[in-house]
Amino acid sequence: MKKTNASILIIDDQEDILFASKVYLKKYFENIYTLNNPKNIVELLAKNTIDVVLLDMNYRIGFEDGREGLYLLKEIKTLSPKTVVILMTAFGKVETAVEGLKSGAFDYILKPWENKKLLESVKQAVDKSRKEQRKVKDIEIKNDFFIGSSEIIKKAYSLADKVAKTDANVLILGENGTGKFVLAHHIYSQSDRKNQPFIAVDLGSLNSNIFESELFGYAKGAFTDAKTDTPGRFEMAQNGTIFLDEIGNVPLHLQSKLLQVIQTKTVTRLGETKARPLNVRIITATNLNLKLEVADKNFREDLYYRINTMEIILPPLRERNEDKIPLAEYLLDKMIEKYGRDEISFDKKVLEQIEKHAWNGNIREMENKIERAVILCENNIITISDLDLDFITPYEDHSDDIQLSSIEKATVEKALLKNNNNISKTAEELGLSRGALYRRLEKYNINIS
Repeated sequence: MKKTNASILIIDDQEDILFASKVYLKKYFENIYTLNNPKNIVELLAKNTIDVVLLDMNYRIGFEDGREGLYLLKEIKTLSPKTVVILMTAFGKVETAVEGLKSGAFDYILKPWENKKLLESVKQAVDKSRKEQRKVKDIEIKNDFFIGSSEIIKKAYSLADKVAKTDANVLILGENGTGKFVLAHHIYSQSDRKNQPFIAVDLGSLNSNIFESELFGYAKGAFTDAKTDTPGRFEMAQNGTIFLDEIGNVPLHLQSKLLQVIQTKTVTRLGETKARPLNVRIITATNLNLKLEVADKNFREDLYYRINTMEIILPPLRERNEDKIPLAEYLLDKMIEKYGRDEISFDKKVLEQIEKHAWNGNIREMENKIERAVILCENNIITISDLDLDFITPYEDHSDDIQLSSIEKATVEKALLKNNNNISKTAEELGLSRGALYRRLEKYNINIS
């Protein structure tokens, strides 16, 4: 029997599960990897192309709600989108597994499993992985991502192309959903480091307790769960590029540690004194106005200048009006392919609303709305109700500035009420920096005390 040329990764903290599944699957697939410590996922995915991951959902004694598995699922899909994940869970934990399916898992199997069921699930997952890989290759060949024709976005990408061939640190500024990750990956793909690792880290989601261990790595015994020497994200990106998203959200006491790594081009793992040399290109991004954050003493000035050799500003969608309809049509084609639907088109009235809508969530908001519409539409025509736009904050071409101001003021007040006057949450929902929100509060004399 000829084996399938595929790589399978099994992650479980029980050695007997790892041994039994490896022995069985080795009969059918060329490469079988096992991990008993999920913290080593990043390193393994950086070094190997994995088609399918069999992922246990619980790793710590006393914690059996599957939250760890769901977190790791998100991590895997971020690091390697073409990798297909099958969840493994005990009988009685099916609800959590179903939640995993909604979050992007391909399938789940119950422990103890039937070998035939396991094999069939893995074979189907390998087939899906192959399809995903073909899509990725097609996209790479076509350079298939949307830039737009507006002068403001062409200027941003022109600047990105110029800086890509250098090793200069790049700071990308833009509201939520404007495509900061896409631009960072574009810079990487145009650089001389394009065949080396690209490691993306969402600093905003990193708890301060694990910030250093995740970024800088740790030595065996450095803390209770440190069972093996483990490199951090910076080491994972050696000779390549690291993308630090949401850098504006890093607490002040951790900014100094990040600054030291960038200044010295070395990293020291927790529990060690030896500094390891780094050869890494650094791209950062934030939706905050870092100049204001520096002025308000929320962000270190020396760190700001270290990361800001070149600054690229991504404009919000409301400033790219001529790009809205072409972008919507591009995203529609993308969703048609994703869901295998027949040809779908927009109703003419929908295109008019797409052009008028504010799109405070920018490209991400548009993508979510169009994906929903593709799922719901009937007769292959997307209607206004399918798109489900909230017209509380539309862009209207009023000649009366007073009317425009009243719309903006009402929008800000509504968002503040919804978020209990939380400035950060309100600014994020409106697609503004905190500084920009404060200026509007002052402009409209809105009191939040």
